[in-house]
Amino acid sequence: MIADKKIKELENSSVELTVTVPAATVEEAYQNALKKYAQQIQIKGFRKGKAPVSVLESKYGKAIREESTFAAIEDAVKEAIDSLEDKQKPLPYSTPALQDEDKLLPFQPNADVTFSVIYDVMPEVTLPSYTGLTVSVPKVEITDELVNKEIDKLRDQNALVVDKDGPAADGDIVTIDYVELDEDGNEVAGTARKDFVFTVGSGYNFYKIDEDIVGMSKGDSKTIEKTYADDSDIPGYAGKTVKIQVEMKQVKVRDVPALDDEFAQDVKEEYKTVADLVAATRKKLEDSVNGKMEETKLNALFDEMLKNVSFPIPASMIDLEVEQSWNKFVRQSGLSEEQVTQFLQFQNQNKESVMNEWRPGAEKTLRIQLMMEKVKETENFPVDEQELDKACDEQLKDVQDEDQRKYYRDMIKDDMQFRQVGKFLLEKNTFDEDKTVSYDDFIAGKLEE
Repeated sequence: MIADKKIKELENSSVELTVTVPAATVEEAYQNALKKYAQQIQIKGFRKGKAPVSVLESKYGKAIREESTFAAIEDAVKEAIDSLEDKQKPLPYSTPALQDEDKLLPFQPNADVTFSVIYDVMPEVTLPSYTGLTVSVPKVEITDELVNKEIDKLRDQNALVVDKDGPAADGDIVTIDYVELDEDGNEVAGTARKDFVFTVGSGYNFYKIDEDIVGMSKGDSKTIEKTYADDSDIPGYAGKTVKIQVEMKQVKVRDVPALDDEFAQDVKEEYKTVADLVAATRKKLEDSVNGKMEETKLNALFDEMLKNVSFPIPASMIDLEVEQSWNKFVRQSGLSEEQVTQFLQFQNQNKESVMNEWRPGAEKTLRIQLMMEKVKETENFPVDEQELDKACDEQLKDVQDEDQRKYYRDMIKDDMQFRQVGKFLLEKNTFDEDKTVSYDDFIAGKLEE
């Protein structure tokens, strides 16, 4: 039982809860602890459980009082929090932290204990205007050139690689043997490569000899003398002149299919003509833009809303968001956390520095989520009961307990309401197109000038 409690609001959506535990409660906890240990502790000169309490108290009384009083404090915190309004209760991931513990010690017999704990609470969100706003978004045009470029990608993906009867040209796929020669024409140890394959013009070869092998046919051999610039990025070769012996083993060319009705049918059975392929490709690009545009509009709207409102985000909430981002980052890397950490060390970074970089973005994300939650509560969007019943039947088919089903049904309903927020905001605000950006930049999120 607690004698008194007070709560004080602090910065960043945290509170200080001060509780007084009456002396009688503290002493009762202490006496109960003495009785428990009297039965458990073996004291020299006495059989187990037979030592007088006075002897036990004289030997271990201070430690037992500390333990029992801290236990009473813990129980008092739980009791006090249970009696608070929901908005004053700690977030699930914010553990109440006892303040000035050293000043509480030593605990005195027959005395009240007054202490404070600090923890984070759900922030109070005051919504700015969220309807009737006008915000700017980029304009994206689906041009004929863009459609043709997309179709060319399809043709390239369906190209066959076939032998070429003729000299190598830019874009051909070649197989070569090569080795570096010294001043006397002898092979330099460790420089030979057999059956090396690359695309001419790609630069994906150590000596950068793309231009030098253009014109060579299968079976041709050639000694290339190549001088590298003083600022060459080839390790150890800047400003040097070397000789490379090259033998052309094979030349292949990508046979790109013609853009005709047959190709359109190969891409998809329902395409009968090139016109069908062009129309479908344009629609695919438009759908991609429309999907991304919804996200872009909402982001622009949230940026506008954030200009007119500010509310604190508790540190524990940001910590959790950043930690979840880190776990996702590790999972997506396909590496263990230890391997990721080692990789970061090579870049003079560590987990802490990376997470600190993420904190501003995490804070913004949380502000947006909290504003959306507040819009949901304010508008109280209707939910179709038949749709709700269907969703519950699908998701709760293995849940038999009625109380659990009710709990999860409320969660499903809440989620269905939350998913209406974005659509509502898009309908209730105006989005003006200003600058035109390319499709590639738009999809990649490169919207700055």
